[in-house]
Amino acid sequence: MIFGAAMAAILVCMAMSLIRASRGPTVFDRILALNSFGTKTVLLIAVLGFLNDRPEWLDLALVYTLINFIGTIAIMKFSTYGDLAGMGDELQEVPPE
Repeated sequence: MIFGAAMAAILVCMAMSLIRASRGPTVFDRILALNSFGTKTVLLIAVLGFLNDRPEWLDLALVYTLINFIGTIAIMKFSTYGDLAGMGDELQEVPPE
């Protein structure tokens, strides 16, 4: 019963994160909301794994955490620099000899 309430609370928080992602005033608020949604997804996977007596779901949650982290860093870098490498301006500054 307690874990069912925890799952319901996580789902409500996930819905609130999606609302913030759609209404965020800036792109950084939207990225933060999506990162928060990913974190809550990891919590939901962990709770479901515990409820179903499937400890291997924690491995899936850890993999999802790493993907969420790398994706957030990539999106932040893309939104700041316009490309993932951050080298778009450097290539144009070098004069040909």
